[in-house]
Amino acid sequence: MFAFQIHKDDNVATSLEPINPGRVLIRGEKIKDEETAIEEIPVGHKISLSTMQPGDDIIKYGVVIGKATKVIQKGSWVHLHNICSVYDERSSHLDAVTGAPKDTRYE
Repeated sequence: MFAFQIHKDDNVATSLEPINPGRVLIRGEKIKDEETAIEEIPVGHKISLSTMQPGDDIIKYGVVIGKATKVIQKGSWVHLHNICSVYDERSSHLDAVTGAPKDTRYE
């Protein structure tokens, strides 16, 4: 299984294929060759390269893209269920799987 670290300062890498728990090889501008996934991670989503505490910066592309909203263990899936975007204030109201707004009723 493979993930891609875009910038050496990133604390997440993007999955290049669906990831199951176990060894993940890191490609790109990496600081280490591999990480151990502790849960399933969908393709295109992020894997944590370090343990993060609530309020910690989520760094991708070498820039802060969000903040952790709860403890994120190293090797975990990083997405809308445990971070909030610093670019989109509504991100915490989106379904983690579908991306659909949870704060809007559709009739």
